[in-house]
Amino acid sequence: MSDVANAFGLTLDDFVDGVVACDRAVLGRAITLIESSRPDHQVLAQDLLSALLPRTGHARRVGITGVPGAGKSTFIDALGTMLTADGHQVAVMAIDPSSRLTGGSILGDKTRMGRLGVDPNAFIRPSPSARTLGGVARKTRETMLLCEAAGYDVVLVETVGVGQSETVVAEMVDVFLLLTLAGAGDELQGIKRGVMELADVLAVNKADGDGVGRAERAAAELRQALHYMRPLHPEWTVPVHTISALHELRLDELWAALEDHRSVMTANGELARRRREQQLRWMWALVEDSLLRGLRDDPAVRALLPELEEAVRGGTMPVTLAARRLLAEHETS
Repeated sequence: MSDVANAFGLTLDDFVDGVVACDRAVLGRAITLIESSRPDHQVLAQDLLSALLPRTGHARRVGITGVPGAGKSTFIDALGTMLTADGHQVAVMAIDPSSRLTGGSILGDKTRMGRLGVDPNAFIRPSPSARTLGGVARKTRETMLLCEAAGYDVVLVETVGVGQSETVVAEMVDVFLLLTLAGAGDELQGIKRGVMELADVLAVNKADGDGVGRAERAAAELRQALHYMRPLHPEWTVPVHTISALHELRLDELWAALEDHRSVMTANGELARRRREQQLRWMWALVEDSLLRGLRDDPAVRALLPELEEAVRGGTMPVTLAARRLLAEHETS
């Protein structure tokens, strides 16, 4: 057994067999391996992904975002529990915000998904977003593939709901759901137009009790707003549903809409095309990430960095010149 395998107590074959058998302990270790930045771990991780790749690609990949207070975790807990009761295997990638100062992550989503967290047919992986683009964990895509290889046929990816995370998650899933609620501010509940343009399906949550009327009015306003936006696909009209995650109302109707989207996009070839394009974007994202890490880890660059940062901070050097000097130092080192 290699040193790398000794560090995890598993060989490559052990990892492959454990993931395929949906051994949750092995799956957790495999994800930890994938997330590791150690070069030797990365070699084993890529061998593992290569071995498992033929077993991936079958799952429904659903991205979920929402305005603050929309109840994303409660919704995922309710939806996931409904799906497992119907015979699905559900994996949840819960992307948590990380501190820019300490790198610490809240990782509270799993505690808010009480039923799903103990469901034997579900797997929840909270992941710190660290400092990657849009608050999305760098290895979310690889984690998604591992879960698919383990037999999970529904993968839910929850965004932190801020910044560019919605765009990044929308580019790794088959369908993107925007969760909102009534009475959270202006007529569109504070939703940015750009986020609405990414959504394939919209849902107004907390449509129960006294909130039913407000939710219906908010849904009507959203439908009206969608009329003025160019649709993502000419064959798909974005539906707006009203639901109650807390009381589990109309979740089946919302899931049916997500399944309808999959059927339409499969029939017209858009789903296959979308996944091919996502693969290419993923490749270039990894290239850019690797180049950036190489630049930051370059000893020559690190030696020059304090001087240039001080000059930029003090306003004695243009930012563009400092950037060019760092790149030139890296190219000649």
